Amino acid sequence: MNQTGLKFNLFVYCTVGRRAELEAGMAGKNPKLYRRMLEELADTARLADELGYFAFAHPEHHLQIEGFEAANDPCLTSMWLGQHSEKLRIIPCGFVSTTNNPLVTAEKIASLDCMLKGRLGVGLVRGYQARWLDNFKIQPQLKAVGPWNAKTQVDEDNREYFAEFVDIVLTALKEDTFQHHGKYWDFPSKDFVNPHQHPVYSTYGQGVSEDMQVTEIGIAPRPWQDEIPLYGGFSHSLRSAKFWAKHKGKPIVLAGDTDFLQILWKEWGEEAKSCGHDFKPGDEACWGGIMICAPTDAEAQAMYEDMAWMWETWMKPFGQGVPELLIGSPETLKRRIEEVSKKVPLDEVFFLLPQGILPPEQLNASIELFAREVLPHFSNNN
Repeated sequence: MNQTGLKFNLFVYCTVGRRAELEAGMAGKNPKLYRRMLEELADTARLADELGYFAFAHPEHHLQIEGFEAANDPCLTSMWLGQHSEKLRIIPCGFVSTTNNPLVTAEKIASLDCMLKGRLGVGLVRGYQARWLDNFKIQPQLKAVGPWNAKTQVDEDNREYFAEFVDIVLTALKEDTFQHHGKYWDFPSKDFVNPHQHPVYSTYGQGVSEDMQVTEIGIAPRPWQDEIPLYGGFSHSLRSAKFWAKHKGKPIVLAGDTDFLQILWKEWGEEAKSCGHDFKPGDEACWGGIMICAPTDAEAQAMYEDMAWMWETWMKPFGQGVPELLIGSPETLKRRIEEVSKKVPLDEVFFLLPQGILPPEQLNASIELFAREVLPHFSNNN
């Protein structure tokens, strides 16, 4: 975890098959395709570790019978990637607030951090895929959010809930014991008394009196790291950037408009300063996009065709525009990253990979070529 200079992170969607396999339908139900995906992820994680990439990230999505994003459990996926690497930071990005109890989420994060010996970063997100969210939601009034309900009361309710969720998770990770009484959650329940005597609670713990009044609760274990790196899943919103600044979290911004990037970096910095946070250039946010590196621009564009189909077919109906396209030769990618780094300070760059949709020999060749021809250019030793 001592990569110097600009840090490059890989993000996979956990796609189980190639385009033809996805087009055949119900690919996510095929255990052989799922197992093949796991083996390919393991190989790519090992390769990325050896090549000097900084982190390996993935989302949380459920009910994925179609197989486009079969990242069913952020903890299991993180441990799978973690056991096949030694130095990579593993980033579940992220735990979906509307479908996760914040105390359980904090315990999972702390446990993962200990299991990975401090190689964990974590993203917390609001949730946009309504089909699975509606079946997994933790409170009945909450809904998925996207362009279809932006700036509505549904959106505002989701934001309000998310803010409380994040506050609980971060407090639980930091404090031995605490109490929280908000609009959505009460921890512990008000006036809760344990229904039977258990002296261990009051003798060896804290937050429980001898008469079994439970006044505070705490998670176990404590995280391995004093402060787990925090990320805001893919955001193009100034409002979201300012929210993350309050918590020193890095939003991941995949926009190509450098004027907008400058505004977002500035807004994050001003909000962080107003909250009394110290930070260094590059802490404001992460940048990136879809990445394919090939010997020539034409070869890279040809490799992008199936990923473009996946974006048009799967991502676009959720209201997601095409992100920055880092598709080209090493020189093309080097020039673009340099161009952006002159506009805003960069510390971490996220690459969305066409994992699964491309055969592993092509995907891993792209990762290897970038590491050999581009990554050294952005090291401190260059």
